[in-house]
Amino acid sequence: MPTPQTPIRVAVVGVGHIGTLHAEVYAKLSKLATLTAVCDVDRRRAEALAGRLGCRAVTDVRDLLGRVDAASVSVPTSLHHAVGKTLLDAGIHTLIEKPIAVTLKEADDLLARARKRKLIVQVGHIERFNAAIQAAQEHLTHPRFIEVHRLSPYPVRGTDVSVVLDVMIHDLDLVLSLVKSQPVRIDALGLTVLSKSEDIANARLIFPSGCVANLTASRISDEKVRRLRLFQEDCYLSIDYQHQAVELARKAGASVERRQLSVHRRPALDEELRAFLEAVRSNRRPLARPGNQSARRAGVSAEEAREALRLALNIERAMRSSRRLRSGRRPRR
Repeated sequence: MPTPQTPIRVAVVGVGHIGTLHAEVYAKLSKLATLTAVCDVDRRRAEALAGRLGCRAVTDVRDLLGRVDAASVSVPTSLHHAVGKTLLDAGIHTLIEKPIAVTLKEADDLLARARKRKLIVQVGHIERFNAAIQAAQEHLTHPRFIEVHRLSPYPVRGTDVSVVLDVMIHDLDLVLSLVKSQPVRIDALGLTVLSKSEDIANARLIFPSGCVANLTASRISDEKVRRLRLFQEDCYLSIDYQHQAVELARKAGASVERRQLSVHRRPALDEELRAFLEAVRSNRRPLARPGNQSARRAGVSAEEAREALRLALNIERAMRSSRRLRSGRRPRR
């Protein structure tokens, strides 16, 4: 483990689009980290990125063991568990892109391995680091209704899982962090269009507090939309993740006062990886941006990521059960 004065040796496993961004940020955070290696089964891709960033290229995750202190895992979701456990068993702190795993059993196994070795496992629910979310924090109290739209054109990655596990899970994590409980009722619909799993999904969640959340996710949209609207007894907030903008509306006498909140825009991935490195150095969960009045625990722990996965899997079950009922088939017991 590095001393407080030495950079943390890091690697990135899986250097497709997201993994490449991780590697570039680590290379930029040179006071905190030394990008030691990139790993990908595609040797050409790994060597090209390594040559550009001045680090080593490997094709097998086992070649990293003993050479790094921490690593980002950005492989297909179905491989998160296999790669994660290899790193954790070798004593390597790990940031795993969302979702943490495909099943709760896999997630629990990663949790157990990390606890046994007292290692950091952070999960890439990057919206926790979105400047718009952090600017809205001090105004978020007791949500009564939450509406979320996350729409994107068809991707070249992530289609090994449903749109719920691929992208809606970002919003599920945020909703859980706001409501602080699992829903008591889930109504969900999903549609398979271009992939083998659902490309469009809608979920309506009812929580013990009475709060209702309505979430829509699509990966076959003509436009890119990332928006959360939240209604409370005293105000309404509209949060645009994509443009890092927040509008607050509040009743003022007989009228409604609207204003844009001040948002200090910054790259969310830079903030996420910086928090991960700081967590590794201190061996504790990171806080949101130091000095920010709305600072809170922003790095998503494996335990929180497990809860988001749990909800996502329950939504998948609900929408597939609904589809079987509509087709006249009995749901499985």
